[in-house]
Amino acid sequence: MAESGAFKTLNDKDVVSTRTLLHEAIPITGTIVSGTYGDNNIKNPSHGMFQSVYDYPYLSSSANHIFDITVGIGTQSGLTITSQADKKKNIYNQMAQLLVGYDHTGSIQRFDEDGNIVGGGKKLDDVFIIPFSRLLVKDEIKKGTFQLELGIDDAYDNGGAIFNSRILISDQSGSNGYFVNSPVGEYGVLYATASTHTAALALDQSYAVGLLYYQAGIAVISGSVFNDAAIGGILNNALNSTDLIGQGAVGFSSVSASTTQTIASGIRNRIYNVQFNNTTELNSTIYFCRANHQEFNYSTNPTYTNASKIRVKTNSTDEPVSYITTIGLYNDKNELMATAKLSEPLKKTPSTEFTIRCRLDY
Repeated sequence: MAESGAFKTLNDKDVVSTRTLLHEAIPITGTIVSGTYGDNNIKNPSHGMFQSVYDYPYLSSSANHIFDITVGIGTQSGLTITSQADKKKNIYNQMAQLLVGYDHTGSIQRFDEDGNIVGGGKKLDDVFIIPFSRLLVKDEIKKGTFQLELGIDDAYDNGGAIFNSRILISDQSGSNGYFVNSPVGEYGVLYATASTHTAALALDQSYAVGLLYYQAGIAVISGSVFNDAAIGGILNNALNSTDLIGQGAVGFSSVSASTTQTIASGIRNRIYNVQFNNTTELNSTIYFCRANHQEFNYSTNPTYTNASKIRVKTNSTDEPVSYITTIGLYNDKNELMATAKLSEPLKKTPSTEFTIRCRLDY
């Protein structure tokens, strides 16, 4: 620490590190995802492996990428894929490799419905995946805040009829029931409940339908959310499976003969609302710069004296006076690393003491 040429060494008791988590609410309404801009905010790359959604027509310089939608089909899926089979399997393997990792034999592990990979249980082999933009997620999605509301009515149109029946997918136990056995950090189980009325689901209960990877900002959701109970899904048979692409109510099995981007459009048009809180981790080091009563009362600044006399003293018996305006932080090689300016000069005399708190955020 330095002021006007005076130095003082900081010890361990003068330095403390802190971590602050800042949260921001992120609402993504269905009108942005499908409707407000037609499809001008939807970009379909030529490789056809996913679809990108922007918050504004994507050709505009002010457009921001908000998330992608893609489809993954595991090698042990019961579906017979006739369109883009290799791409859909590659997407599944790529995301599983990244998010779940490998087992002891070196094989890629499959997405597990309840997150208990070692315990076995039901696997998720037919999924759609939503990676959210880092612009929205920041450092991570705040646990327990994620909500995705989907229209599951069997009608196929771009109007409001598909939202007559809706389900809510959320990480309802994320704040205290998350897992840490993923290569990319923490993740929680996503559960589906009825949003409009209980008859939307086969049983009046919550269903485990996917996984949310908090630090990666990726949601992996089972295609069963669009299937009725008769074909292994969660929807009430009275509602039928969801018609995603306008070829009859065949639910998620429509991925068999449809391109990824066609299915992505069908899913996107059924997004009623997405919301979560993001997290920004702010790390800080706080330096307590203490000026005791006997310290920093004089200055070596050339302007402090005139004709070898201290300017701020009229009589020799007067107390010395200095004014603290700047704090400098130096390393052990006496190199200036940072400076902090005070909003106004602090008058320092032998009868006063100060503790100035300098905070570095990174």
